[in-house]
Amino acid sequence: MSPHPHADRPHNLQARSILAGQAAAAAAEVEQALTVPPDPTAAAFFDVDNTIMQGASIFLLARGLHRRKFFSTRDIARAAWQQAWFKYVGVEDPDHIEQARAAALQFIAGHEVSELEEIGEEVFDEYMAERIWPGTRAIAQWHLDRGQRVWLMTAAPVEIARVIARRLGLTGALGTVAEHVDGVYTGRLVGDMLHGEAKALAVRALAESEGLDLERCHAYSDSSNDIPMLSLVGHPCAINPDGALRSHAKAHGWLIRDYRTGRKVAWAGARTAAVGAAAGTAWWLGHRLRRRR
Repeated sequence: MSPHPHADRPHNLQARSILAGQAAAAAAEVEQALTVPPDPTAAAFFDVDNTIMQGASIFLLARGLHRRKFFSTRDIARAAWQQAWFKYVGVEDPDHIEQARAAALQFIAGHEVSELEEIGEEVFDEYMAERIWPGTRAIAQWHLDRGQRVWLMTAAPVEIARVIARRLGLTGALGTVAEHVDGVYTGRLVGDMLHGEAKALAVRALAESEGLDLERCHAYSDSSNDIPMLSLVGHPCAINPDGALRSHAKAHGWLIRDYRTGRKVAWAGARTAAVGAAAGTAWWLGHRLRRRR
């Protein structure tokens, strides 16, 4: 027995990250064939939340599930507060992400995979399409035009990640893999969320299976949590970066692209005010939802 109740936690977390990365790589699907001469050893890997689109995809999915009576107005108000925090503060809160993960698993348990895939298509049209960053989309197209494969890398469910990739004409997507048996979700994950180190492990596994030269590959993210993935490739780029990633990128000579408007980098010094704005946004959305019910 371990001398301390949490002594094995780092080992367990690493094991779950490895399993998550392996599961994501195994679940990767090529959604669209290249229409130009392929560049077989180069690829690009894009984070989704605040990199490809504004905001957090898992909270937009939660909004769509609420409309379809998967859960209550109180649940969506909590998700709205977390989404507002992410939008205005621009920093991923691990506790918020974990809460979203647990809630999503709870509400999809017992539902069919095909059902979530269908809802994902509708949610993209309802909430996500208008939030795609044109600048990041143009970068992805630049890679495709050169015959390079482009994958999304996200902690969101792989089902919604595949929808986003297909709608944007990308190669495919790697995301968090929820366990399902006979096409029905069990309410458990395979490993853990595709987040942080797990993304880097998934990229490495995909590179090995696809014959990619990581020195020729590109990676894009807004979050310092993705530094392990960005550090794997020869061409990392920080897009709409949080403060920690911006500092790391500058120190290591990485490219930085910022497509945000209004908030810009100035918000980094005004997080207290942003928290108030986030809470106000959540209250307003919760009030509107209660009135509609």
